[in-house]
Amino acid sequence: MHPLSPPGPRAADLGVVIVSWHAASFLPACLRSVYEHAGGIDLAVVVVCNSDDGSAELVERDFPRARALRCENRGFAHANNRGLLALDARHVLLLNPDTEIQEGTLGDLVRLLDARPELGLVGVKQRTPEGELYPTIRRFPTVLRTLAASLGYERWPVRPSFLGERELDLRLYEREVACDWTTGAFMLARGSAIRAVGLLDERFFLYSEEPDLCLRLKAAGWEIRHVPLVTIVHHAGRGGADPRLAAQDAYSRIQLARKHYSPARTLGIRCALGLGYLLRWGLGSGARRQAAWAALRVVAGLDGAPFGARSGAVAPEAP
Repeated sequence: MHPLSPPGPRAADLGVVIVSWHAASFLPACLRSVYEHAGGIDLAVVVVCNSDDGSAELVERDFPRARALRCENRGFAHANNRGLLALDARHVLLLNPDTEIQEGTLGDLVRLLDARPELGLVGVKQRTPEGELYPTIRRFPTVLRTLAASLGYERWPVRPSFLGERELDLRLYEREVACDWTTGAFMLARGSAIRAVGLLDERFFLYSEEPDLCLRLKAAGWEIRHVPLVTIVHHAGRGGADPRLAAQDAYSRIQLARKHYSPARTLGIRCALGLGYLLRWGLGSGARRQAAWAALRVVAGLDGAPFGARSGAVAPEAP
């Protein structure tokens, strides 16, 4: 995997990569918000079209300043990398198509990175369409955190913060906070940091590519922070439990552990995951029970990668 090329003399201040997979209906609002909240900086926008849903034609027709890049669907990391490699920019933003920037500007974040060379990647405040704050400050998985999640940590009456992968103290989202990683709906990174550690790991077809990137950034000495200078709304999917996606999430979590942790720690995380899926299977019903069973089979080694090159499958069709 080749890193980003160093920016040229006419590089944009910020390159924006938006991967559209069955997301044409979201693109107009997303792209309008990007340009409306540019904040006085030069943007280069690439929309990577991972499905034949009219996204490319929409971009070419209605947003001539953006570039549409047609791409075979080989996963989220692969698509983002195609966009990154097509950019000539000092900094880069990976942005979900089902998001809209509501407050603040991208220029505010670029100027922050320019003023603070220790920052490698930042995330921002994220709200649901109903206006609720969504927890995006994350901690890297450990055996204890995985076990706590498997035992329903977020429903405990008393929750020690160090046991949670998600930061649930919503007051912290109103100020700048150091974090391990932030969700991939909005990740703005320093171009030189990405060049130093490499692009997204395409072995992660879907899920866990964000903590993998942030683990590499932190290992290289870069800081990762939640910065509430910008607020976005994220129209995240709220469909029912999908056995294939649950299995993919389990597979990616094990991939992440194998890549970064010792065999003993990986085994501990695997066992903690297995306990959680076993409990959900035993206590659940309907689609949730089926999803837990599919994930449990992956954790137990009975099934392999649900999607991607190793499985010969592609991502499921949009509902």
